[in-house]
Amino acid sequence: MADNKEWAGFYGVENRSNFKIEDDIYQGTLDFPAKSNYSLYENQTFDPEYSNFTTDDFCTSNYSHVYLNVTCEFPVNYAEPMYGYIAPFLLATTTVANTLIVVVLSRRHMRTPTNVVLMAMALCDMFTMLFPAPWLFYMYTFGNHYKPLSPVRACQAWMYMNDVIPAMFHTASIWLTLALAVQRYIYVCHAPVARTWCTMPRVKKCLIYIGIAAFLHQFPRFFEKEFVPHVTVWRGRREEVCRSEISAWVHKLSVDAYFITYFTFRVLFVHLIPCTSLVVLNVLLFRAMRTAQINRQKLFKENRKSECKILRDSNCTTLMLIVVVTVFLLVEIPVAVVTILHIISSTLVEILDYNIANVLILITNFCIIVSYPINFAIYCGMSRQFRETFKELFIRGSVTSRNGGSSRYSLVNGPRTCTNETVL
Repeated sequence: MADNKEWAGFYGVENRSNFKIEDDIYQGTLDFPAKSNYSLYENQTFDPEYSNFTTDDFCTSNYSHVYLNVTCEFPVNYAEPMYGYIAPFLLATTTVANTLIVVVLSRRHMRTPTNVVLMAMALCDMFTMLFPAPWLFYMYTFGNHYKPLSPVRACQAWMYMNDVIPAMFHTASIWLTLALAVQRYIYVCHAPVARTWCTMPRVKKCLIYIGIAAFLHQFPRFFEKEFVPHVTVWRGRREEVCRSEISAWVHKLSVDAYFITYFTFRVLFVHLIPCTSLVVLNVLLFRAMRTAQINRQKLFKENRKSECKILRDSNCTTLMLIVVVTVFLLVEIPVAVVTILHIISSTLVEILDYNIANVLILITNFCIIVSYPINFAIYCGMSRQFRETFKELFIRGSVTSRNGGSSRYSLVNGPRTCTNETVL
């Protein structure tokens, strides 16, 4: 695969062009000596011919692959306005909105298995944005993207905070969304099973398992690269920057095997299977909701108002979760498609224009962070209990008791049953 295929995905498709050993920056380049002939000055680049490169000239040269330079990794014309100027406002909005979600859902009368999952999703989405935020500000808001990154610890922090850790939290968020849809499907379509499987202890264990699995999925990536000091000429001066190398253990294992295994797992278990399952579950939930609506009309005609209200509340809950999952799918499916195309283009046949792919992945990742504050609006617009609790906490300043006490109600399930959820 050619060197210009180094493209990055903030949350989904990472900077992984090194699928083939022959793509190593020291092998097969036209203007740079092979590593076997590069022992004495292997950490230096002194060619004065390149000291006054423009950004475009530098990024199209083979020297752009010697050390970490963010300008050459991302389409800056798109990244700077989106991540430098708009993202800070989205970060503030997401932090405030998701903090409010956590505060409201953590109230004692709001603690239900479903609400715990919603709260975990809000935290994961918020951390997905918080970790890369300092680097986004430094690189794009303050205009430092053109500078070579140094020292080595800064390069390591850039990789961990901008790539690995956000991917870990986003992976957890994807699996939490799937868990939420499965949980709601059990409540609506298999009520007796819900009394056993959808209890608070089991849901908390599920959250822990998801967190551990997301961490293990990204754990090797903390060690897949090594950053070493590198002396180069930048703007006419000798500067010590950092150069990235694939770790020895990856080479020993096989670079091809490592990255193909990682991306295959990610495509299957982080994108393809969860998105497909969510589409199927959304369809099943929608059908169940339509059936429940027909039953509700029959109950209404029979003047059975109490049962009619339970069905109405349950349908509102199902509709709200369908909307949450639909918003998730709208931003996740494009990332999954580009990831799959990346795998095919890197391993089977070249079908992807990586200049276009760079732009697409930046836009799709940007859409993901735009979607983060939307859940708060969905909860406020579609959940009466969430609105009431929010008003009591932040407008009146204290929780007031309603008819029968607010603890009798759940954000997403109406009056509580013995399983703390309303089931059909």
